[in-house]
Amino acid sequence: MEFEISYSLDNEQQFWDELEEIVSANCKTHELIDNTLRAYLSFTTNYKDEYLQSEYAIARCSYKLLESAVFNAHQDYVRRQIIYGLLQEDTTATLHLIVAFLLFDGRQHEETFEMMSTEGGFSRLLELVQAKQDGDTALHRMLLELLYEMSRIQRLGTEDLVLIEDEFIIYLLQVIESLSDDVNDPYHYPVIRVLLVLNEQYMVSAHDPGPSQTHRPLPNKVMKVLCESGSIYKTFGENIILVLNRESETSLQLLILKLLYLLFTTSATYEYFYTNDLHVLVDVMIRNLLDLPLTSSALRHTYLRVLYPLLAHTQLRNPECHYKREELLKLLYMMTGSSGAGMMHFGGVDETTKRLVSRCVQVPWLRDAEEQQEKELSKKFLGIGINARAGESSLSVMEVASHKEKPGVQTPSRGRDEGNVAAMKDSGIAIRDTIDHGLGNGVSLGNDRDGNGLGELKSPFEVEGEA
Repeated sequence: MEFEISYSLDNEQQFWDELEEIVSANCKTHELIDNTLRAYLSFTTNYKDEYLQSEYAIARCSYKLLESAVFNAHQDYVRRQIIYGLLQEDTTATLHLIVAFLLFDGRQHEETFEMMSTEGGFSRLLELVQAKQDGDTALHRMLLELLYEMSRIQRLGTEDLVLIEDEFIIYLLQVIESLSDDVNDPYHYPVIRVLLVLNEQYMVSAHDPGPSQTHRPLPNKVMKVLCESGSIYKTFGENIILVLNRESETSLQLLILKLLYLLFTTSATYEYFYTNDLHVLVDVMIRNLLDLPLTSSALRHTYLRVLYPLLAHTQLRNPECHYKREELLKLLYMMTGSSGAGMMHFGGVDETTKRLVSRCVQVPWLRDAEEQQEKELSKKFLGIGINARAGESSLSVMEVASHKEKPGVQTPSRGRDEGNVAAMKDSGIAIRDTIDHGLGNGVSLGNDRDGNGLGELKSPFEVEGEA
């Protein structure tokens, strides 16, 4: 580092006082701003091991610069200079401070992530994630978080997606597998989110190419690796079900549903999950569909688009693997709003929901032995007849790929509204009480919705005699 100033500090308070003085400098020219930024990085790097050992201290250090007069007066210039530091710096301690600043700034101002993309930040992050894998674990985790945040708020260009090699996806999956039994593993959640957001980027690129993309769609590297080697990367699948169970942020639920849709509509990955994990997933989907309020129709449609191939294509289609048949049918009939319980719980029903429910009830193993009776039930509850040739809509994949939500938006929950509790108790679909224990080796991630386990939110219809 070219800019060096000698300091003599006796305690931590002196460190923070000196840092405050550095970022409070009066900077009216780019040269003075550059001097202040170099002093900030040099000073914090020199004392990182002594005073910046915790995540809180790193965050506090970043916010000293974010809240400074020099940053507030020259935001674009400071951001660009810090991004240039990301592109050029190799010192681990300095990189940690640079990455932290960009992460905290970008979470408040999306233009930071957009500027990173313009300046070539995506390719640099790919490089650093792989290069720093055996170094500072806190830096490595923060690099993964920055890669995720940058990728989820904007569409990546083809020039970025082509840089992702199979080896990068394999490396991420191996990280999850190698530490699958470590409950304190710091990487599962960040790594899972990176894989999910990259899958979404491939989906968007394939189904909405954009005016500048003239060649054929790029292969989805996430799906490619899972198709070829999914049997040795089962922990990833177990954990995305765990995250779906616990996650209340809509955008992350959608990322998971998009990958599940591809897994369940691609023949090579029909049976990627263990059967027991599929049972858990059915429980999660029943719970979440019942929990969505009337206003969440788009998210409900996405769940239904995933539910059909889950029931029709996976090993759940085999007689020995059938699960919650009666409860699924009751849920689906409720969702049409034709019955009393359905009208009370779901209110008015849109035509898309009717169409998607109709597709689900036509899964062969959900039908009654007497098909004519099933037709009559469908006509009665759905207001439409069975079409034996109906299946997946050709538009479903485009609908799933294009459904997005802003980061940070929480999924509305009937369970949070005490006024809905009585209505939900009146129906009664039995759901497994201990979902986390149903998964193979999955590590507990995040927090349960509202701090409760799945069993805390009972479903509307209790089926007697079924656990």
